[in-house]
Amino acid sequence: MDFDLMREAFPKLIAAVPATLALATVSLCFGFALALLLALMRVSNNRFLSAFAYGYVYIIRSTPLLVQMFLIYYGSGQFRSFFEAVGLWSFFRDAWFCAILALSLSTAAYSTEIIRGAIQAVPLGQIEAARAVGMSGILQFRRIVFPIAVRLALPAYGNEIILMVKSTSLASTITILEVAGVAKQIISNTYRPVEIFVIAGAIYLSINFIVSRSVMVIELWLSPHRRAERAASPVSSAAGH
Repeated sequence: MDFDLMREAFPKLIAAVPATLALATVSLCFGFALALLLALMRVSNNRFLSAFAYGYVYIIRSTPLLVQMFLIYYGSGQFRSFFEAVGLWSFFRDAWFCAILALSLSTAAYSTEIIRGAIQAVPLGQIEAARAVGMSGILQFRRIVFPIAVRLALPAYGNEIILMVKSTSLASTITILEVAGVAKQIISNTYRPVEIFVIAGAIYLSINFIVSRSVMVIELWLSPHRRAERAASPVSSAAGH
């Protein structure tokens, strides 16, 4: 192991962390918004909407993200005249836009099933109680169904966030210099992949450790009964003494 090379490479890889976080954050925000819409389509009584959402989820989940990213980035060039005509070519020629689009579409498909399952897992008694007090469908969803579904979906969605952070490494294949992209650039100059990828792996591990702990804190915050159980547990009592 060349520790001198690792010390030299570490600041360069750390400098690429904001790009990785930006890709993951923006993609997750867009992906969640799309997933919420698709999840509502999946649970709707409209067969066309439900079938459309199911088809989208099936296609995206059944094909590799790398292929999707290549199709968007390289494939859009074959339709340049069309995108220029509708004023979208300035977006599709940008690697950042293509990467965010591919990541957003991918996370939306997986998140759709997480949200759909959470919505359908909301206790029927809660919904019937909301109906009994005269809540409209939209009010039921906003005050009862959605808050409960968020709590139910959070553990699984935390895994999706971690997967999305790791998936940003694929953006390096379309010229974006995030952590993996910078690592490949350094390796091409030094021919020492082990040392560089060890550092890159440690950076991804650190980011996802923070993500997993943050999700755990949010989950406890959204579940007061779990906080009470932890406070009353023998382990907590012993720690207090």
